[in-house]
Amino acid sequence: MISKKDKNKVRKKRHYRVRNKVAGTAERPRMNVYRSLNNIYVQFIDDDAGHTLAQASSLDKDLAGRTADKTKTEVAKMVGELAGERAKAAGITAVVFDRGGYLYTGRVEQVAEGARAAGLKL
Repeated sequence: MISKKDKNKVRKKRHYRVRNKVAGTAERPRMNVYRSLNNIYVQFIDDDAGHTLAQASSLDKDLAGRTADKTKTEVAKMVGELAGERAKAAGITAVVFDRGGYLYTGRVEQVAEGARAAGLKL
């Protein structure tokens, strides 16, 4: 019998492999991206203290009215810009980008571009 690969299991394995090398500090936190089928989430994490410093997602009330007629990639760029603004407000200027095991294309790439547009150094 032919078995089908579990794509999320493969992604998690890739994510753990990357996480062995990538860690966030208070000066340069980890910008973590999680992508579900319909939404996208971004967190800025200080791994030394184990705290989330700032976050943004496509479910935020700040984006609620503007995302109705947009594609998922356009919404991802808006989430990246919002995350960048919130990080700046929290005093974060440079981050380590953690793509969460996803390929750096599509929505994940647009989140990074939006964060760069908001003034973050990735």
